[in-house]
Amino acid sequence: MSLKGKKIGFGLTGSHCTYEAVFPEMEKLIELGAEIVPVVSYTFKETDSKFGKAADHMQRVRELTGREPISTIVDAEPLGPIEPLDCMVIAPLTGNTMSRLANAITDSAVLMASKATIRNGSPVVLAISTNDALGLNGVNLMRLMATKNIFFVPYGQDDPYKKPNSLVADMTQIDKTIEHALEFKQIQPVLVAR
Repeated sequence: MSLKGKKIGFGLTGSHCTYEAVFPEMEKLIELGAEIVPVVSYTFKETDSKFGKAADHMQRVRELTGREPISTIVDAEPLGPIEPLDCMVIAPLTGNTMSRLANAITDSAVLMASKATIRNGSPVVLAISTNDALGLNGVNLMRLMATKNIFFVPYGQDDPYKKPNSLVADMTQIDKTIEHALEFKQIQPVLVAR
């Protein structure tokens, strides 16, 4: 399926170490003809880290998409009834955001955009990046994997010996995962060696 002309919400949350793997994939979607609607969490918008300044990350998203990132629940709500998305992506998806999504907590712009997309019956694509996916968050991961219209970018353990509970998606497969999700299919294999 072509992504040309598809309106794709792109949610960015607080896995700071993953941004450099995600930005090129956002750019790839634009090159494939998708219209990207950026949606960011408070952590993405406000937190400086050793991986860069929040203001610089925000500016990069503006430059890539040509749009001001949506950063409030109120501004994300129209993505349901007024400006529906063809697909919503969350990349990176932190364990914190994953647990809130799995438990129907809508306390950020990214979660509001995802809830609005689910309400419309459109697919939500998740690209996890969390140190706790095989720990306490495992139940939330499995709940989301069993949820209708939620699809996962293939993921695997990024460092099984030093971080045995950690899983990270293969961000280079975001575009292919979206193509499958738009046909309501999960790309396979979903578990990959990293």
